This record gives sequence, structure tokens and C-alpha cells, in this order.
Amino acid sequence: MIVLKSRQEIEKIRKSCQIVAETLKEVKDAVRPGVTTKKLDEIAEKGITKRGAVPAFKGYRGFPSSLCTSVNESVVHGVPSTLQLKEGDVVGFDLGSLYDGYFGDAAITVGIGEITEEAARLLEDTEKALYIAIEKGRAGNHLYDISGSIQAFAEDKGYSVVRDFVGHGIGSNLHEEPQIPNFVPENDRRGPLLKEGMVLALEPMMNLGTHEVKILDDQWTVITADRKLSAHFEHTIAITNDEADILSKFN
Repeated sequence: MIVLKSRQEIEKIRKSCQIVAETLKEVKDAVRPGVTTKKLDEIAEKGITKRGAVPAFKGYRGFPSSLCTSVNESVVHGVPSTLQLKEGDVVGFDLGSLYDGYFGDAAITVGIGEITEEAARLLEDTEKALYIAIEKGRAGNHLYDISGSIQAFAEDKGYSVVRDFVGHGIGSNLHEEPQIPNFVPENDRRGPLLKEGMVLALEPMMNLGTHEVKILDDQWTVITADRKLSAHFEHTIAITNDEADILSKFN
């Protein structure tokens, strides 16, 4: 069941999302060659807690950290460690918060120092795909208008979209209905009708090579099966009768 949110609930989700956005900026500002992903996780946890919220991911289904740090071929759910980032790496940061009973969620992917042109295009195009998808997020459209816009843009550029992990509804639970794939399922070309009050976490995951992925022995880190680069961006949006309201946009 897809739960429609009241204006008051959306404002609470916005507050939680703003805590995520502000903290992600602090994480991004701390990125440099030599920094460990564990140090960035500590910055993220401090950023969330000093703003009066609780890190949403820490302990969620057993996840050990506050920040997901997905390096190079890692798609999502990378576990922070003593790994030192180096010049030319790309790293995805996915972060969630729980504030006043409501969750916020957002993700960015950044380059460390100078990265290759191919990597830079992947990051730029994945972020573009997110905003193309957001444009479809308005009442009267269908859910897979969002999915199809991501798939079409990505595949036209020569990328693949990850199929095993998807976006999701969000609110008083971190993951709610509906699931939001970054491709159009074969058995249903439209999906649910978008209605005012839906709150959705859109998160394109695009790869340079195959869409196929595998999970490492830590039971969390998802990598591309061919170990080619991946990128991930995410915003939480509220559906309105006009253009989508981006709740996690950094102000």
C-alpha cells in the first residue's frame, strides 16, 4: 500500500532530508586523497547527531555504519573501513536520518582529485538522469514514467542501469511502497498512478559496463560483476500537481 503524506508530514520529511543534505556537504568537503572511508563515516555520524537526528542506516538490518561508502566498482551499500581514498577514485555516499519520527535519504557520487574523463561523464550523466526522472514526478503521470526516463537516458548514453536495487517510498519508515526501478518492468509498462502526497526516493544507479552485480563477502557491498565503474545519485521528492518538490535539495 502506498501511503499519501499530509503537508505536515512532508515538512517533517523535508527537515530530515535537509539534515542529510547538510551532512553530505560536510562529508564532501572532507574528501581528499588519503582520507579513509571510516573517517568520512565518523564525520557523517557526527553531522547527523549534532543536528538532533539519528543515523538511519546504522543498525538497519545489521548495517554497521552511518554512511554507505561505495568506491569505484562498488554500486551501493559499501561498508566504511580503513581503506584510504586515492587520486582518481570515485566514491558514492548514501546517507539517511531519522528526525521527529520521519526519515530522510539522499546520495551523491564524487571524484577524488583528478578523475578520468570517462568517470567524470558517468558522474555527470547519472546526476542528469536523476533530474530527468524528477521532472516526471508529478501527479497524473505513472511511476514507470520515472523509471523509463532513467532507462532511456542511460542506455542512449551507452550505460546500463542496475536492476537488482531500486528506489523506494519513504516516510515514517525508511523503505515504503512503491519500489521504484530504474528500468521499465516487462510485465507492467505503467505502474501506479502518481498522486499528490506520495514521497519517493529516486536513485539512479548507472554502470559503465554490465548491469549485473554481485555482493561481497561482507554481505553488504554491491559491486559490478565486471568491476567497471558505477555511480549513484539520490533525492527524496514529494509529488505535487505541479513540478516535484525536492525535499533533499541542499539549501
